[in-house]
Amino acid sequence: MASRFLLLAFLAMAASLAMATDPTQLQDFCVADITSNVFVNGFVCKNPNLVTVNDFFFPGLNYPRNTANRLGLNVTAVSVTNLPGLNTLGISIARIDFAPYGLNPPHTHPRATEILVVLEGTLSVGFVTSNPDNKLFAKVLYKGDVFVFPQGLIHFQFNAGHESAVALSGLSSQNPGVITIANSVFGSKPLISDEILAKAFQLDKKTVDWLQAKYLLMASHFLLLALLAMAASLAMATDPTQLQDFCVADITSNVFVNGFVCKNPNLVTENDFFFPGLNYPRNTANQLGLNVTAVSVTNLPGLNTLGISIARIDFAPYGLNPPHTHPRATEILVVLEGTLSVGFVTSNPDNKLFAKVLYKGDVFVFPQGLIHFQFNAGHESAVALSGLSSQNPGVITIANFVFGSKPPISDEILAKAFQLDKKTVDWLQAKFSTSN
Repeated sequence: MASRFLLLAFLAMAASLAMATDPTQLQDFCVADITSNVFVNGFVCKNPNLVTVNDFFFPGLNYPRNTANRLGLNVTAVSVTNLPGLNTLGISIARIDFAPYGLNPPHTHPRATEILVVLEGTLSVGFVTSNPDNKLFAKVLYKGDVFVFPQGLIHFQFNAGHESAVALSGLSSQNPGVITIANSVFGSKPLISDEILAKAFQLDKKTVDWLQAKYLLMASHFLLLALLAMAASLAMATDPTQLQDFCVADITSNVFVNGFVCKNPNLVTENDFFFPGLNYPRNTANQLGLNVTAVSVTNLPGLNTLGISIARIDFAPYGLNPPHTHPRATEILVVLEGTLSVGFVTSNPDNKLFAKVLYKGDVFVFPQGLIHFQFNAGHESAVALSGLSSQNPGVITIANFVFGSKPPISDEILAKAFQLDKKTVDWLQAKFSTSN
């Protein structure tokens, strides 16, 4: 059985070993107490005895949003304010709806890398590197395509088509922040001196004054969008820190580092940040009825050092992603098709199960390091997308690691640990080793 799981394990683990610093927790979770009057960096924790499974659950991300505004844009962020279980877990997710010719204007996330997958339609996207090069990396994305926007760089998404478009974005921070360039420069409160802006943009003061008046008027229209885009909570998690715009992995290098050495920046292209085809169903004809397609540094080298990864998970009817952990990442999952029964178990001594049935558009959070599972209890196939708050989340499938280790763990130890007789342990080890 282990050999059949090996590829799945590699795929789930494939987000590269990297030099980014991922969030570190001090306990299983810290569900936000939204009602508390205590001020901290983020939110104080809700009494653990009052925590329920719904604190880790958000419904309805499958429903189209209203894009009848000047930008033709609607950002629906799943944040600590509407999913309090995210507090301290260092990741967020957002649905982005574009009207025909809708625009997510040039902006930055000062504290997060963004990984975006197109669910419907076509998007023209791009980002610009920092001074002195200011090089544009731009690409047209189609349904199922994935693109990465490195932390802190100015980027945009534009629907150049006649039809609406929808994307899902994972961000490697609970509070990525958003700075919409035009609004921040010309719509600040109070206003930046027109003399400063005239000199910076090489405009006359009259033009600057006109732009500032325009953006002051428009600011009220953009406020809701800005709040939605910023909604990922202030939190105490430590997010990745970069030393440069990007470090695209040089897969061919023989130099060994924690992750990969950087490709020569002069040889980097748009395709280093691009992965196609995440919309296509995968083959689930295996014992688990499962296929995990990870977008990792090995197939998307631009992810190197950026501290985030994404995966498509296909389930056959009654398919199972068996109990496992990600020792270095929180997982945030959204159901695209079908129904999933999911859950996680807290650490000792409580070992409390938080379980929930998820439907299309529902979101669920699995805190870092906790044993969790996903099961398709329906007669139809199911599909989910998962974002993980590490480039190398790791995966430990419990049964495989306990009974299929190489060399095997002593049957005496396992018999005592699981309160089984040695004969049963030997049978289990033989079962898992022959499938190795």
